[in-house]
Amino acid sequence: MKFQPVSHSWVALHPQPKGVIQFIGGAFFGTFLPMFFYRYLLQSLFNNGYTIILLPFNFTFNHYVEAGFLIKEQYEITPELVRMAQLANYDYQAYLKDTNFSWVGHSIGCKYIALLEGFTALPEDHDELEKLIRKIVLETSTTSDKAVNERKVERILSDIETLIHELQQETEKATKLSSYYVGAEKHIFSDLFIKGQTSVLLAPVNSGTDSAIPKFLATIIDKLGWGVNPSPQETYALIKETNLFNLLGLIQFKADKIAQSTVDWFINNFHKPPVDFRHIASGGHLKPLGLQIGNYVLNFPDSLLIIESTQRRNAELESYVGKLLQALEEKR
Repeated sequence: MKFQPVSHSWVALHPQPKGVIQFIGGAFFGTFLPMFFYRYLLQSLFNNGYTIILLPFNFTFNHYVEAGFLIKEQYEITPELVRMAQLANYDYQAYLKDTNFSWVGHSIGCKYIALLEGFTALPEDHDELEKLIRKIVLETSTTSDKAVNERKVERILSDIETLIHELQQETEKATKLSSYYVGAEKHIFSDLFIKGQTSVLLAPVNSGTDSAIPKFLATIIDKLGWGVNPSPQETYALIKETNLFNLLGLIQFKADKIAQSTVDWFINNFHKPPVDFRHIASGGHLKPLGLQIGNYVLNFPDSLLIIESTQRRNAELESYVGKLLQALEEKR
């Protein structure tokens, strides 16, 4: 498995891919050298027949915009996958249908995937979209200041409509370029966002401003409308309002306290995914990280398990990721 830089991301091209996994890691580990920190997990997915795309993200409070950046990468990279596969004499058929693309996220990376899923069901009409955003903002706002809430509604509406316009252009460009490379007209994208694409969340975290800065300061910033956008409450509201996530798998870890509240919300409040698409593994929040050394996996950041055999590790995590992806693909 060898990663190559493509656009703002990294790609490991499989010779005969059955699909593509777009991976978004956690804070720090998913931004800086994810191909190193998540090496064992990524190698297992690659060995299972997937081309891997690593999508690093920037530290920002505007998660709407960052989620938009991540989905735009899909359109930038898709034609390159076709071109690179042709040059390497690899199979490229999997890249010509967007439902062959899947998402795997860890920690905060899962929030971006959840936002993209939520965007999929947003109304196309301007007035209906504005109505939905205002409903979410007002129901979850921590301030009664109407001006602050109104500015937030306008900012979110502008961000989303700008993103939709950009994606429409990106779709056309990516379709034309991919069709040019294969010498035939291809209709790759069935939706601007990720409808019909499967996703697996590993220890999902729906974090807010207080995860990045001291809580007392985060409270002030949130009241001024300058905090993480969307807030955890707004993210949950968006997920509930759109009510998709029918191709979702979730893996939680027994010693993980960081993701506990988010996992509880998905299972107890949202009632998704169904039990057949959930798994509880041993380890803590950083269990998905790991490097192979001989017949062992070194999981150096995790406080519960420092090193374990590849057989045990596979049985606890990697095999379940593969099984969830396969089951979700069959469900689709």
